[in-house]
Amino acid sequence: MLGLAQGIAILAMAQAPVADNFGRQALVDGRETAAIAAIMDNDRIETDDPARLINLGIAYAREGDAELARQLFEAARDNRTRVELETAEGEWVDSRRLARQALAMLERGEFADSARIAAR
Repeated sequence: MLGLAQGIAILAMAQAPVADNFGRQALVDGRETAAIAAIMDNDRIETDDPARLINLGIAYAREGDAELARQLFEAARDNRTRVELETAEGEWVDSRRLARQALAMLERGEFADSARIAAR
């Protein structure tokens, strides 16, 4: 059984085709720059969307920009919008909890080896 830190968080939405708008596949493939571009170039994603913030945080953390990643994870944690995310293990996780876990992972330097992605 994979731990949450190794899982892929997937936001369950009826509109599954928009899932990759959050750079999910690029992050899975280890293409952080492409993920950032996909997310930033998509004007259909609200700038304060928790999945957007978390995925950008992951991409920047993997690129070594811990400060920007921290800001993004904190914004997701403090966001007025709460969404439930489903991990690859099928566990539902509150977006704020996921953001707190991402912050803890960032502090421990775990993003180099993990794939934790949120998508809609």
